[in-house]
Amino acid sequence: MLGIGILAASFINIDLEEKDVEGPVAKYDFKKEPKIKGLTFVAPPRPFSENPMPYIQSVNAEWIAVIPYGFIPKDDHKVAHGSERQWWGEREEGVVETITKAHESGLRVMIKPQIWMHGSWIGDFTLDNDKHWQEWEETYSKYILQYARIAQEQGVDMLCIGTEFKKAMQDNSDYWYHLIDQIRAVYDGPLTYSSNWDEYKDVPIWDKLDYIGISAYFPLTDEKEPSHATLKKEWKPVVKELERFANKHKKKIIFTEFGYLSVDGCAGKTWILEKERDKHNQNQKAQADAFHCLFSTFWDEDWWAGGFFWKWYPEMRPNRKDFYNKDYSPQGKLAEKTIAEWYGKR
Repeated sequence: MLGIGILAASFINIDLEEKDVEGPVAKYDFKKEPKIKGLTFVAPPRPFSENPMPYIQSVNAEWIAVIPYGFIPKDDHKVAHGSERQWWGEREEGVVETITKAHESGLRVMIKPQIWMHGSWIGDFTLDNDKHWQEWEETYSKYILQYARIAQEQGVDMLCIGTEFKKAMQDNSDYWYHLIDQIRAVYDGPLTYSSNWDEYKDVPIWDKLDYIGISAYFPLTDEKEPSHATLKKEWKPVVKELERFANKHKKKIIFTEFGYLSVDGCAGKTWILEKERDKHNQNQKAQADAFHCLFSTFWDEDWWAGGFFWKWYPEMRPNRKDFYNKDYSPQGKLAEKTIAEWYGKR
């Protein structure tokens, strides 16, 4: 490992913070560590035509999240992965090559196996048949443990054990506890789970993990181009709740995903905007402002470990401004400079 185990913070009980009806929560002095300055790396369909890491380093990123997607096909419940029909970068050979190039460039890596489900969001996935649950568990465990072994072999710096299993996490928590034990037997680095922004309080397994992970698409405002003051105001109650939660569990919070489309209203309901992006005007300034206010809100919070913005295309270059004009990627947009400035901070 690259010494990232030290990121599992030590905590010192120092006082009590009076909160709402849930009662007082002990404040903790979270050990100061460098922020995780990360991005989510989009797996390429073919082997790299050139090394993509220098461009990543140009925005001062220090971590990448590598996503070897698995799939639940239509009318099925079992996890499929590794088919030759999948993109090269999502298969084991592409994942290993990506990790190798990242480490050779001095970048740290989180492997984040993630499930795509045909026609639906994985957060809605659940089963009411014990046999089907058993089959799903067997296929998901095989998928995750494959990448736990790769993480150990390749000296990967962190592993995310799942992403946004809102119903499946709550309906089948015993499975997740057992899975974590299996992963710990294979991989000795830090573990997290990527909960959706509206489910993190209901996840039962934080005590077994090193970090609280959140897909941080908190809806702040539907204004087309809100001011910095408006964005900061809307973040305040979110910060209060996140700080309380971190103190309660004595663990730092990582934004395992965060990001904004480059469209009007991008700080609002991202999941709706994503489906309707063609109806909205491109707005690079709104995207850049949203990034800036997120960083300015959380950067100095010791309980916030940093995170991985969504997302980064390895074959994309800044001069291709026609490429995904309204997409999450900040590449070639105003937000790229904003990210570079914040990630350049020490």
